[in-house]
Amino acid sequence: MDATAGVFYIAILIMSVVIHEISHGFMAEYFGDSTARHAGRLTLNPIKHLDLFGSIILPALLISSGSPVMFGWAKPVPYNPDNLNDKKWGEVAVAAAGVLANFFVAFIFGMLVRLVPLFGFTEILSDKFYFIISVIVVTNLALGVFNLIPIPPLDGSKIFFSLLPASFYSVIAIIEQYSLILLLIFVVFFSGILSPIIGFLYHLLTGLAF
Repeated sequence: MDATAGVFYIAILIMSVVIHEISHGFMAEYFGDSTARHAGRLTLNPIKHLDLFGSIILPALLISSGSPVMFGWAKPVPYNPDNLNDKKWGEVAVAAAGVLANFFVAFIFGMLVRLVPLFGFTEILSDKFYFIISVIVVTNLALGVFNLIPIPPLDGSKIFFSLLPASFYSVIAIIEQYSLILLLIFVVFFSGILSPIIGFLYHLLTGLAF
């Protein structure tokens, strides 16, 4: 992959993680917490959300290594769970909002790929159109699937841990203590298992081979 294509991929990833993060903030506000708004984080301005490693370095490493999938993250949008008017389900909803936002974006653009031939636009649209749409779909699917992994600080851990009884809190504390190591181990050695899942979802949405 050349440098131009790499920059293009990272630009789409950045906007996708921004949508992911502000969805957390809007959901928290819906449940009564305006911390994200007061922090100036309910904005599409990517500068407000960029994380040097998760938004730039990791995607660049994945691209340069020829990884079949690309994912990353932005700085978490702050929220105060104590302000939520529904503590348990509010936290689950806030955590799930980012994942659902990415899946929604993938669904919209995936349906676009399916609908274009029905309206007879296939011949006038270039291969670049399909390339751009495909990158948007794959990137958002990858973000959605990746963030469902139950390793802190990913959303999957917040959803999963919120549903566990109090007797598991000591185990959760140990997992959180070593979360960065566990996440790096997964990215380096096990991220390849995400590819068939993303491929299946991509084919389901677009009807195209991954």
